[in-house]
Parts: sequence; C-alpha cells; structure tokens
Amino acid sequence: MRNPEGAPIAPGLLFGIGLGGFIDGIVLHQLLQWHHMVSHVDDYPMTTLAGLEANTLADGMFHLATWVCVLVASVLTLRGWQQRRLAPSWRFHVGLLLAGWGLFNLVEGLVDHQILGVHHVRDDLGAPLSWDLGFLAFGALLVAVGTALHRSAAARLPAAR
Repeated sequence: MRNPEGAPIAPGLLFGIGLGGFIDGIVLHQLLQWHHMVSHVDDYPMTTLAGLEANTLADGMFHLATWVCVLVASVLTLRGWQQRRLAPSWRFHVGLLLAGWGLFNLVEGLVDHQILGVHHVRDDLGAPLSWDLGFLAFGALLVAVGTALHRSAAARLPAAR
C-alpha cells in the first residue's frame, strides 16, 4: 500500500476489518444463522440452550472486537483530518476499506474455519469445506480489488516529501 503525502492507511484498513466483521456477524450469524463463533465446538452445540448461550456470548465478544476496530479507525481518521493528512480521493479510502474487509475474511477464514475449526461458514451442512473455500476466495478477491483501487488513486497523488 502506497502512502503519498502522509495519507494514513491504517484507518481504511481498520474500517474494512471492523465493517467486514459486522457484515459477517450480522448476516451469517444473526440473519442467516449459518454459524456462530463456536458453533462447531462439541461442548457448545447450537441445539441446546447452554450451547446457544455460549455461542451468543462469543458472538457478542466478536462484535465488540469489530466495534473496537471501527472506533479506532474513527479516531485515526479524525486525527488524520485534523492534521490535514487525509487523501483527497474516495477511491483511496474505499480501496483500503475493501482490502481490510478481505484481510478480515482471509484471517478469520484461515484461523477460525481451518486452523482452530471453531466454526465454518455453513455449520448447518455436513460438508462445509466448499463454503469455507468460497469465503477465502471472496476475501482474496476483496484484497485484490481493494488494493488495485487504492493503488490507482494513490498513483495520482503527489509523492511524499
């Protein structure tokens, strides 16, 4: 990621991580109810009240972490604005946001779905690997598109002094 004129990149990436986490939690956990944070852990089945309580608590902690990412991104954005360091192009910021969302998907997909196995995209299916791979592919696509969008905007800005 290029940082011309001291334009901050961390806020855009953190907005993407936080908002990507919100999309995951709201759409996949709550609306579609495909999985919860620890729904693939034998001790916390979604079919029991105790398991659902544990999963709801874990989902809440996950949402708190994504909220903190958005809060930190907001503070860093405000600080950059006060220091007149924000890039003038929406493409610069949206590219970073998409790349951050993709990074969230890649890390969450690799760590939670594959390495720890605490849940999968579709825990309600017998063979969830194809959904997990699709989630990872979507994350990689978001990183690629976001990076390209960011770089195209950054290339038009004056070089840092």
